[in-house]
Amino acid sequence: MADTTTTPATAEKTTGRRVLEGIVTRDKMAKTRRVEVERLVRHARYGKFVKRRTVCYAHDENNDSHLGDTVEIVESRPLSKLKRWSLVKIVKKAPSRTLSNLEGAVAGADAAAAPKAEEKK
Repeated sequence: MADTTTTPATAEKTTGRRVLEGIVTRDKMAKTRRVEVERLVRHARYGKFVKRRTVCYAHDENNDSHLGDTVEIVESRPLSKLKRWSLVKIVKKAPSRTLSNLEGAVAGADAAAAPKAEEKK
């Protein structure tokens, strides 16, 4: 009889690691993302809820996430001076960035350059 008892299938082991959701604000580094996590905190005196943000540096092994993506990160062992988090998954991709939205790019620069090159020939 004792060996017929089974453990419930819904019982899962928890690692005790915190899981946060935030937005990627910098993706210039290789395998590292800067993620900002917003939270609401009640003001001690006035009781109003105030937005606070925490900046976390997360490890992204495959460089999957990009600027503006909403990602889920999990606490991990220290990977470097600032990195204490690892990327779990990309919850929502940012809208695709066009040429005009890219940093340092001028809208229509490629279209204007093509006819001038043909005129010189």
